[in-house]
Amino acid sequence: MAQGTGSINSDYKDWEWSDDAGERARLLQSPSVETVPKNSESQGNGLGATSALGAVFIVVNAALGAGLLNFPAAFSMAGGVAAGIALQMCMLIFIIGGLVILAYCSQASNERTYQEVVWAVCGKVPGVLCEVAIAVYTFGTCIAFLIIIGDQEDKIIAALVKEPEEVGSSRWYTDRKFTISITAFLLILPLSIPKEIGFQKYASSLSVIGTWYVTAVIIIKYIWPDKELVPVEIPTSPSTWTAVFNAMPTICFGFQCHVSSVPVFNSMKQPEVKTWGAVVTAAMVIALFVYTGTGVCGFLTFGAGVEQDVLMSYPSNDIPVALARAFIILCVLTSYPILHFCGRAVLEGLWLRYTGVTVEEDVVRERRRRLLQTISWFLLTLLLALFIPDIGKVISVIGGLAACFIFVFPGLCLIQAKLSEIQETKAISWWAQVSYGVFMVTLGAFIFGQTTANAIFVDLTA
Repeated sequence: MAQGTGSINSDYKDWEWSDDAGERARLLQSPSVETVPKNSESQGNGLGATSALGAVFIVVNAALGAGLLNFPAAFSMAGGVAAGIALQMCMLIFIIGGLVILAYCSQASNERTYQEVVWAVCGKVPGVLCEVAIAVYTFGTCIAFLIIIGDQEDKIIAALVKEPEEVGSSRWYTDRKFTISITAFLLILPLSIPKEIGFQKYASSLSVIGTWYVTAVIIIKYIWPDKELVPVEIPTSPSTWTAVFNAMPTICFGFQCHVSSVPVFNSMKQPEVKTWGAVVTAAMVIALFVYTGTGVCGFLTFGAGVEQDVLMSYPSNDIPVALARAFIILCVLTSYPILHFCGRAVLEGLWLRYTGVTVEEDVVRERRRRLLQTISWFLLTLLLALFIPDIGKVISVIGGLAACFIFVFPGLCLIQAKLSEIQETKAISWWAQVSYGVFMVTLGAFIFGQTTANAIFVDLTA
């Protein structure tokens, strides 16, 4: 992974044994902040020591997260259980293919992070676009995290103050905007300012456990539903044929682990494309079962009336669900600083590349710029979260962007890698791989364009 002891916002020792926070933060370091040669990097402690089984769990942990809360609503939009599962299975083929392509291109280019591979294989313009996309994606995800905090705190507070949910609370300290703001200022901002976030790895382990607990609760609540639950309508087909595409952003957002896949691949004991193919297939199948279990059971429990955040559909006084809400809050509280760290690292790399200043020359101003970046990022995400209370609108935007990481950039890398091969006669396999790359780029561009346009012209203007 492109990470050295002199890198901006990083300290290798902080990440040495982290399978979650470390992998999710190192993955986005900009190539311009690298100070250690790759050949010496490969001999550092902890690199090249990940077994195939360990890589499976790292990829699973990178894929699973708070995005699972939106899968029941995605099944509803897709038109039912059969359509939702079929859509996931179709997209999973290309999701796994993209992960294998990135490993192949990483090995061919000898680069160790996602955007480094794009820079090396595709050139400057796609490389810059990739870094900008990563920054926008992490920014949007931070907004989604704050909205999730507000959603869960609303339900927890409603149970504590024992007031009817439909009436609302007149107390100022239970107001949604106040609770999100006080949580953000007291807990998230202090965790986001430090230069290193290695301490996050312990809390992040708890957040992974919490994610699995949420899935278990949703499945159990479907098998043994509450007695007062009213029977609901279960759609068996989408309202319109275009409605199926509206479920794609959630699936892309949920399965997007491609940015972290390159450093995970390079951390393996035997970083071979064939072995990596088996690793990511196993990891995606595990993630598929988790997301499908959550999506199917949550959808069948609440039908067409399921909320964008499925936990919002359960009553406030349900104790197991309340514990799930607490776990989700913990998950996003620890994930926000990690995602902010990643976005800040990319912005820092873009700034240094634009100004042409080296890391060593810019050390004096780094602290002041880091504080300015952190506070600006924090205030903007908080402001947007306060006035965009529907997480579905945010997922529509960043889910479409996730399609670029899954389809567009890997497809471009495959096309460029094959075009750079010097062959007098092109074999059938060569044409097949180029065609596959073109199809991935086309599919990703379609998903991004369709979902983004729908989010802008339908959701955001409603």
